[in-house]
Amino acid sequence: MLGIDLSGRTALVTGSTGGIGLAIARRLAEAGATVIINGRKQESVDKALDVLRERIPGGTFRSVVADVGTAEGCDTLINTESAVDILINNAGIFGPNDFFKTTDESWQKLFEVNLFSGVRLARAYMPGMKERNWGRVLFIASESAINIPVEMIDYGVSKTAMLGLARGLAKDMAGTNVTVNSILPGPTLSEGVEDMLKAQHPDSTQPVEELAADFVRKHRPSNILQRMATVDEVANIVVYAASPLASATTGAALRVDGGTVDTI
Repeated sequence: MLGIDLSGRTALVTGSTGGIGLAIARRLAEAGATVIINGRKQESVDKALDVLRERIPGGTFRSVVADVGTAEGCDTLINTESAVDILINNAGIFGPNDFFKTTDESWQKLFEVNLFSGVRLARAYMPGMKERNWGRVLFIASESAINIPVEMIDYGVSKTAMLGLARGLAKDMAGTNVTVNSILPGPTLSEGVEDMLKAQHPDSTQPVEELAADFVRKHRPSNILQRMATVDEVANIVVYAASPLASATTGAALRVDGGTVDTI
């Protein structure tokens, strides 16, 4: 069986202090990549580094504290780490809301984090990838990009825009060994989703896994797994797409959604 070897490659994972981002960072390091951890707060970055170094004693890690949801934060990151081989645009925010009560400012903040962080970082790092004739750019989108959730219309629309961005960038890299793809997780039991579920059910004594399964049955009835995915299950497909094994996959939207999107 072919293995994944990312030795000699440097990977940046935005929003990697917890959840899917931290799982991706761990899997990339296990494959031999040097991994750059990113978060908004020094405390959370340090905690993530402690976890990773304990799990992967021989791993190589660097870190940058920067809010990539702002132009200034992206500049800080780019000025600190001027070149990467693998860019994982994972940073994102979400939460249920009423469309008719959602302000322009809220929409703008969400797009700054979910979309424009990827725009800015791709613009900075992809020319170097093209010059070196090797690179991987991955946008962590969502099945919500296709199944726009009524309880998070703004989030779904931001992820739809992300799919368009990734497809356009892939076409711009035509004829090179730089690939650009989107990853579409379905409901995933990350720390952020745990917090959302607990906030929605403050008096519940159910284990969070049961709350998560109830959410899937109610809000994503087409989900074939009938449960939320784990962060590691999402990270596995990300690391494959970032590897040399995925050299013929570009401009794609790779689903790891448990069959939620009801299409062939």
